[in-house]
Amino acid sequence: MKSSVRRRLRGLIFTFALLAFLILAAASGLLVRYNSRYKNLLYNVTTASEFNQDFKTTIDLKMYYYVIESQYSDGLPLEEVRAAQQLAEELLSTTTEKDSSMAISSVLSLCHNLEEKIYQLRDTDSYDERQSQLENNIYVLTALIQEYMYNYLYYEAARLNVLQSQIGRRLVADFILIAAVTGLLVLFFTRRAVRLGRSITEPIAALCARVEGVNSGGLAEREPIQAEDYEICTLSRGFEEMVGRLNRQIQETAHNQERLRRTELALIQSQVNPHFLYNTMDTIIWLIEAEKTEEAVEMVSSLSSFFRHSLSRGQDVITLHEEEEHVCSYLQIQQARYKDIMRYTVNIAPELKGALIPKLTLQPLVENALYHGVKLKRELGHIYVTGRIEGADILLQVTDDGVGMPPEWLAQLTRSIEEGERVGFGLSTVHERLQLFFGPPYGLSISSQPGVGTTVTIRIPWKKEESAL
Repeated sequence: MKSSVRRRLRGLIFTFALLAFLILAAASGLLVRYNSRYKNLLYNVTTASEFNQDFKTTIDLKMYYYVIESQYSDGLPLEEVRAAQQLAEELLSTTTEKDSSMAISSVLSLCHNLEEKIYQLRDTDSYDERQSQLENNIYVLTALIQEYMYNYLYYEAARLNVLQSQIGRRLVADFILIAAVTGLLVLFFTRRAVRLGRSITEPIAALCARVEGVNSGGLAEREPIQAEDYEICTLSRGFEEMVGRLNRQIQETAHNQERLRRTELALIQSQVNPHFLYNTMDTIIWLIEAEKTEEAVEMVSSLSSFFRHSLSRGQDVITLHEEEEHVCSYLQIQQARYKDIMRYTVNIAPELKGALIPKLTLQPLVENALYHGVKLKRELGHIYVTGRIEGADILLQVTDDGVGMPPEWLAQLTRSIEEGERVGFGLSTVHERLQLFFGPPYGLSISSQPGVGTTVTIRIPWKKEESAL
């Protein structure tokens, strides 16, 4: 099963992050462990240092003043003894070493014993016995308390020094171990990264070579490039499908060009309509015989202009201004023949004169408007040719006020045009040529009402003369 580049990168990053986290956690655990031991020892040493160094002197002096009932006596030193007891209890709860525990336990026991001896001395009335208890009990106990407290402080300070040395050596060992593991991880991930890079770059290089081959004209569809990554396989497969579609599109375009040439040939052949030419020549002869020389000359000029624009110097695309002149030439010729039944108006926005349009687009529509609209009306009719801008498109309309069409005829004509059926020259051919030039969104549409007339609308993109189709 192919895996994606993102998934492989995520896996590599996740593995690296996990191992790094484990190393960091192990190092942190060691540091926390040593730090905890160091903090406990440091706390014990610091707390033990708070023990009153003048404990013995203070207790002994206060008890002496109490025994001799001196004016300087301020009572029994119970608060000092209890403070020493509390200090010993705190130290005992945090002490783990045997020697230190024994020393601080002895301090705590001696403090309790000292407190009892103080009460015993207080309850003794004889001065001599008090002196004896002071010397044999109080002085001895305070000396022992102070000695054991100093022993405790010595043990803890010594262990603190040893622990510092151990931590230093352990940190060096841990650093060497972490450095070695990190080096192995870097080597491992470097190999993985190189392998991952090759699995991506080599197929991409092959794909680039394939693209260069297509640029050189190799449009034959091939097998997709095999790779470990899903994205590259998808890209190669999509590229080969695109090449196949491009090849088919080129063939289809060539076929469409052939259709376009056949359509234009049929269009030109249709324009050289013998009946149209015969009727025009007859009209010219009649005008000459009637001594209407100026009208005959004008008609000959219109006929010459008509055929000149039909040829258009061999160009397939002309300006809208040239197409307008071609339509005007045709309408002038037909008006000379049908002056009693036909009038026309051409009104195209001046800013559209430079727009590009396939030649022989409007004339077939005007011809249909004349022969299938105005002429069948058998009375004076009007043909309107207009052009305007709508958004990024141009709308050209050929409207007549002739006989129009029933809805069923209009529906059948519209369906035939959309399906490319030849329903008389003009509409189907024009619609097909417009779609070949500009694409399916463009072409012509028809609206009609019986007894009202017909409007044929052409929609084309607004392409100026300097633009290329």
